[in-house]
Amino acid sequence: MEFTSETLTRYVLPLLGAVFAGVVIGVERETRGHPAGLRTHTLVCMASALLMLAAVHQTEWVRTTTTMEVIRIDPVRMAHGILTGIGFLCGGVIFRQGLSVHGLTTAASLWVTSALGTLYGVSSYGLALGGTLITVIVLMGFRWIDEHLPASNIIDVTVRYRRSEVFPEDDFQQLMTQLKLKPRAVRHKLVGGGGAIELGATLRGPSTVQTRALAERLCEDDRILRFEIVPRND
Repeated sequence: MEFTSETLTRYVLPLLGAVFAGVVIGVERETRGHPAGLRTHTLVCMASALLMLAAVHQTEWVRTTTTMEVIRIDPVRMAHGILTGIGFLCGGVIFRQGLSVHGLTTAASLWVTSALGTLYGVSSYGLALGGTLITVIVLMGFRWIDEHLPASNIIDVTVRYRRSEVFPEDDFQQLMTQLKLKPRAVRHKLVGGGGAIELGATLRGPSTVQTRALAERLCEDDRILRFEIVPRND
């Protein structure tokens, strides 16, 4: 393939656009310390553009074919395959810690990066550039909005009591009431070979002061063997 102005327009510009989009989105993810960063987003976007370029120009694969009527070009099938395949990669960055789920935003950024690479691959520059700009605004600008909007926090609390004659749930509920924390439901578990009882709850609306006060009160109780307070972040 000779390097001409037509080659530049048909092949090089879409790839450069895809690399640009991947780098811009990947830098934002990289600076936030997420599992999929600069290289991952750049490669995903470029791979999507490469596959779409191959699908759009697939007639060049079969130059020796004499009857062009046997060729059916359907780039939509390639786009469908790309977005389906990227789902497996997105699933790899989503993980669960206790009752908290992490990596959803990074998975979404990988998915939209693949979609942008697909658009660059079919030379839909207006839509692709607009999508790139909107994605960056959502990732960076909406973070500021999210940090300043009033929101109720959610924490998961697990407390392990030494087993005795008195069941500890009443004490657990009383402590939550004193700190103005309302558990949705209390989970029960017998652990340590039956020598301990573990109670757990998901609490909505605790402030930093309430969380610290809860930890201090749990430390003062001699019946408690261990406890864990985990903020739930998506």
